[in-house]
Amino acid sequence: MPTTVDVNGRAMNVNSPPDTPLLWVLRDELGLTGTKYGCGVAQCGACTVLADGQPIRACQVPVSAVGAAKITTIEGLGGTHPLQAAWVRLDVPQCGYCQSGQIMSAAALLAANPRPDDAAISAAMDGNICRCGAYQRIRAAIKDAAAAPTPAAPGA
Repeated sequence: MPTTVDVNGRAMNVNSPPDTPLLWVLRDELGLTGTKYGCGVAQCGACTVLADGQPIRACQVPVSAVGAAKITTIEGLGGTHPLQAAWVRLDVPQCGYCQSGQIMSAAALLAANPRPDDAAISAAMDGNICRCGAYQRIRAAIKDAAAAPTPAAPGA
């Protein structure tokens, strides 16, 4: 039986079983491949998306648990979010694999706290792992984006 999921502002019908992780629905059924599979146990943050503006790990959330939440993926930021511009301007990614999850966690942070200090950035980004160690550039990009005009809250 199809389920309707609100993804990036569009109601989409999905036919996956209710226990299918949201990550696989996004990637395999909806073709939104920007959200990455990392560890599969919600520890690395590569699969981070927003549900009603809050970061969640899509690898561990069954599609049936999404309900009426508005899901925002990296594609939903449209390539024009101040964080995406800062990521490019400061040449943040090295391999880039974790970056969509990093950006989604940072987008939730800036929507809730437009001018975060180092402690707020550390708390919000805790659990987003970058195997390349680009943490200093990630922090700099968040601060750079915070200095830009305040973006609209993604998924809110």
